[in-house]
Amino acid sequence: MTRVRRGYIARRRRTKIRLFASTFIGAHSRLTRTTTQQKMRALVSSHRDRGRQKRDFRRLWITRINAAARENGVLYSYSRLIHNLYKKQLLLNRKILAQIAISNKNCLYMISNKIIKLKRF
Repeated sequence: MTRVRRGYIARRRRTKIRLFASTFIGAHSRLTRTTTQQKMRALVSSHRDRGRQKRDFRRLWITRINAAARENGVLYSYSRLIHNLYKKQLLLNRKILAQIAISNKNCLYMISNKIIKLKRF
């Protein structure tokens, strides 16, 4: 029987997986079967943690806004501040409010005063 020369498709697939796993440690970057398992695990983790990252950042922003609101004498907590913002249709998301709270605390105080003034009329 004549010898059959195998194609390059399987080798190309393994090379692609090895390039993905080149930064992994030990057998996770060298052995093909272990590498494919680690690649699947890494992709699952990255997919899951993208949602977790959004959640964590939202919690961080809420904490920063609440701390700045209570510290600056805004006279109420985070929940009341957000509720009044929505009521007065001042569309500022939590990320922007958190940046304002960190960089310019006086501006957050001015925003809260604007809400209070609008509330009276």
